[in-house]
Amino acid sequence: QVQLVESGGGLVQPGGSLRLSCAVSGFTLDNFDIGWFRQIPGKEREKLSCISEIDGSTSYASSVKGRFTISKDKTKTPVYLQMNNLKSEDTAVYYCARLVGSCSLSVELDEYDYWGQGTMVTVSS
Repeated sequence: QVQLVESGGGLVQPGGSLRLSCAVSGFTLDNFDIGWFRQIPGKEREKLSCISEIDGSTSYASSVKGRFTISKDKTKTPVYLQMNNLKSEDTAVYYCARLVGSCSLSVELDEYDYWGQGTMVTVSS
């Protein structure tokens, strides 16, 4: 049974850091790319980053490039999203998802076939 579970969210002050985890089961990370997304209530889900199963290459949205880092250790550890220098506009629910195709920020959302339930990140003084 395919399952993805996010964790690591919480309240953090501006300029602080958090590391989110995406624990996966029912499949191997050797066979699927994984993406991270975020969503503010009432707004569209935003693609943030993805990581390739072929060579470990990564892609980042301009809004998080240089601040966020995606990483994984095949089949052994969760997929991580390290978030540094957090800003108030980073406040959102963060999701991880399994990609049917290949990692690219141009890939449509419906190419991700399984999603976690999300973890809330609040950046506030």
